[in-house]
Amino acid sequence: MGAVKLELHCPQSVDGIALDPEPDWNFDALLSELNSLEMKLNTSAKVPARFTKSRLRPFVMHVFEDEMEDSESDGEDNRRLVPAKRFKCEKHYLSDDSDDELALEFQSYLMDEVGLVESALCELTYEYQVDTKEKIRNKISALETDLMGETEKSASALTRVEKYREVRREIDKKLDTQYQRKIAEALDNHLTAVQRDHELRSQIEERKIRSDAAYEEAKRKEKALQEEKIRQEKARAESEARLRAEEAKRAALEVERREAKEAAEREANETAAKVAAGVAQEAAAGCQLDANSGISNESKGFPSDESKNPQSDGNVLRAAESALLLEQGRLQKLQQIEESNQALRLTHNKDFSSYERHIARLIRQISGTKEIVREKSHEIVKIFNDPLCPQPISIAAFAKKVVSRCESPDNDAFACGYVIVLVISQVPHAMDLLLAELHRACTYTVPKHIIYSKSAFESKEAYYKAIGYRETEGKIESIGDYLRRLESYMKLYGAIIQTEVQGVRNIHGLKEGWAWIARFLNTMPANRYTAVALNAFLQMAGFALFRKYKSQFMKVLSIISNNFLEALKAREESGLRATIVEIQAYMEDKKFLKEPEGKALQGSLLSSVMVPEPDYYNSYSRQQPNKYFY
Repeated sequence: MGAVKLELHCPQSVDGIALDPEPDWNFDALLSELNSLEMKLNTSAKVPARFTKSRLRPFVMHVFEDEMEDSESDGEDNRRLVPAKRFKCEKHYLSDDSDDELALEFQSYLMDEVGLVESALCELTYEYQVDTKEKIRNKISALETDLMGETEKSASALTRVEKYREVRREIDKKLDTQYQRKIAEALDNHLTAVQRDHELRSQIEERKIRSDAAYEEAKRKEKALQEEKIRQEKARAESEARLRAEEAKRAALEVERREAKEAAEREANETAAKVAAGVAQEAAAGCQLDANSGISNESKGFPSDESKNPQSDGNVLRAAESALLLEQGRLQKLQQIEESNQALRLTHNKDFSSYERHIARLIRQISGTKEIVREKSHEIVKIFNDPLCPQPISIAAFAKKVVSRCESPDNDAFACGYVIVLVISQVPHAMDLLLAELHRACTYTVPKHIIYSKSAFESKEAYYKAIGYRETEGKIESIGDYLRRLESYMKLYGAIIQTEVQGVRNIHGLKEGWAWIARFLNTMPANRYTAVALNAFLQMAGFALFRKYKSQFMKVLSIISNNFLEALKAREESGLRATIVEIQAYMEDKKFLKEPEGKALQGSLLSSVMVPEPDYYNSYSRQQPNKYFY
């Protein structure tokens, strides 16, 4: 608060004497002086005597300002002295007595006679004094109010400062907590980074160790492979030596077999124009009893295919020469692979049975969904390419397990056909081994039919074993079980030849299927076995053959209806009736126009795009009604 200037509203001089009060007083002294002055004025006469001509010393009023220091100071109030301006009373003269004595002389109670001017001056002086005192009181009251306001403001400011200090203390505490948390997080991140770096270094070291171990293992395997190759070469040389040793023994049998094939082919060619009559005669011959043995066609539950005239050793096979040559080549490859695998097992220290079990498990898991077909095909090819397992062993296991899957009641031939085609497209030479296994399990996949000859077989049981019957605990299986397996094998074969996958070449496709049905109708007799084989093949592959060969396939169906079925009906066997009805229904209901159930896999893995209809070949324009090209 600034200085307060108090001026007396009175004449600056009285009778030539100036009033200039300049006392150096504070507020308490000022109040005391004013009260003393008031008492003097009240006790004086109504008309006071003249002021003595004495000059009062001027007084100065000082006002202290409370300054607020910093909140963290010791709390003591430092005051600054603010000088106030002087109160000047130039026209008033007061006595030189002390503050406690009267400044005016006492007058008598009777007023002296004064003039009008003096009385007016006294009145004015008195009024002026009263007015001045009132103003001084008001000014002092205002100053006290301001002082109290300033005090309150100071207290409020101190309170705010304390609150601010508390708030700042809380904020600093929170900032300290956050700072400590950040420090802890930074420390944790640093420790984590150090640990991660340590782990990374450890991983690098481990990878380096594994890499070195893998390199050493690769070197060891390479050395083992070289040794294995040497052993295989030795085994192959020994096998070739054994084959050459056995070649002489087989020569005689081979000559006899070749002669039998040539005789069968000549007979087939001679009877080509009269196949219907020949089939009927064969069917009639099959119904005769064996005069020497007395065993009928239905004895022991097995149908016989004997003719009236006993067959010679050279005429027990009914098959096309080309089919027999293909069968012989495939079986020879399979035999070589088996001998080579046997040598590998003997010379190799590792057991490959785990790979064979894995292949068998994958084949059992095949189902008619495209995801499964793709997955199983990929895994089988992966096993074929595994350097730890020789490929001949895995391929031979694949062929054997696929064929043995036909014995399963839930066999899905179409799905299995897709897997076979996809796998064979990566390993083409495996197809011959697979077909060799099929030929060994079912001769009608060649197609080939063995006729019973007493001179060629020691007994009927030996004949049944030759055509594929199985013996369990010294007993030959029933014809029903045999026919179910035969049908399953033929369905698998039909599924293989009709499978078409976009972008994948089927090396044993519809062309081979057309050759099979031509060879079948040219050489096979009409009996219960051949009827089941033909029916299963048509059910699986008829739709695809019709799409590709159209009218030529219709001619085949006409031959089957007019010749093969008539020969079957002529046999008058009860077991044939159901098969005859199925084949007739297939042709009469034109089921070859409808895609067989299960051919299209579920999902969108493999393409089911229809094969465009091929142009008819001019070479088929003039065919014999009972002869087909292949």
